[in-house]
Amino acid sequence: MLNWDDPLAKPVPIEPPPAPTAAEKQPAHPHVVEEAAKALQAEPVVETPLADMKPVNPEDKRVINGMTDINQLAPFKYPWAWEYFLNGNKNHWTPLDINMAQDVHDYQRKLTLEERHVYENVLSYLTTSDILAMRNIGLAVMEKMSAPELQIYQARQVYEESLHTWTYQHCIETIGLDQGEIYNRYRVVPEINKKIQITNRRLSSILRADINLRDPDELQNFVMAYIFFAAIFEGCWFYNGFSPIFALQRRGLMKGTAEQLQYIMRDEVLHASFGIRVVKQIILEENITLDKKALRDMWDEAETAEIGYAGYILRDPILGYSKEDHIGQFRFTANRRARQLGIDEPFPGAEATLPWLDEQANLRKEKNFFETRVTEYQTGGALKWD
Repeated sequence: MLNWDDPLAKPVPIEPPPAPTAAEKQPAHPHVVEEAAKALQAEPVVETPLADMKPVNPEDKRVINGMTDINQLAPFKYPWAWEYFLNGNKNHWTPLDINMAQDVHDYQRKLTLEERHVYENVLSYLTTSDILAMRNIGLAVMEKMSAPELQIYQARQVYEESLHTWTYQHCIETIGLDQGEIYNRYRVVPEINKKIQITNRRLSSILRADINLRDPDELQNFVMAYIFFAAIFEGCWFYNGFSPIFALQRRGLMKGTAEQLQYIMRDEVLHASFGIRVVKQIILEENITLDKKALRDMWDEAETAEIGYAGYILRDPILGYSKEDHIGQFRFTANRRARQLGIDEPFPGAEATLPWLDEQANLRKEKNFFETRVTEYQTGGALKWD
């Protein structure tokens, strides 16, 4: 029998109950049975009043502030959200699927001090960031959605953010890094802390029990926070944040870690794309006009933080990668996200400084079946941002 106090304990055999005594075998006295029957009959049957039982019209659904039954999945108003969920469920993987033995050797024997600095600080930033992404979707966004097809994909997203956090932990533990030191860097390194504080501020502004999305100011703030998380945090900072590790992979180094990040990148592509799709739908349904100055300030703050971060992790350039490459790619990627949102590009004329990044992020390669478990994605290889 399963031990509910300790599910991992060995099952305890169920012993048969003792035989009833002679007294226990005696039937209840007739008047006891009669009194019990009267008590049951005396209890009034309370019927719950039926709610409005008209069929749910999908056209009445809304992303937020909807009044239809949140428990009724179909008919869909947003079938594209259900497609995201179906595609996300084809992307099953875990960090244990990938061989990290060569990474241990590379870190100990091949990486320079500068390359170790990059590797450690990228992981330090990502570990905290994915927990913030999980909290944003799971605690601040999902409960505000009023169409279940949206919530269902976001529930999948919460799981994936948890999986990503496990992946970084697996890399840190496998390489043998000091976990306390790595996990606390965001508290003591100003350039990492700055990005985390910006994110925390956006999250805190919408993670409130008293938020009222029928209030125009609250609604505008919620939309801006959603844009930040979808377009900047996951769409730029994450997408750009993996590139230093991919630069090592291109030189045959830390290939296991890079492959882990390739799987994470596939998830993040869907996360950012879905978030942008949702926020555009909110803008349409709620007839919102975005504050252009607030948008400009948001891009500028994100760029300043990314410049500081790049200057820290790449204070000494590594072969094939520099802080100028990192910052240039951020600006190029930011323009792509703005085009998806249908707003002005924040950095007109910015060109890709890492033209190999999109291809590097794709998992298209042959694997030796006897060396590693095959965990190729069924879909997603041809995903496009634009």
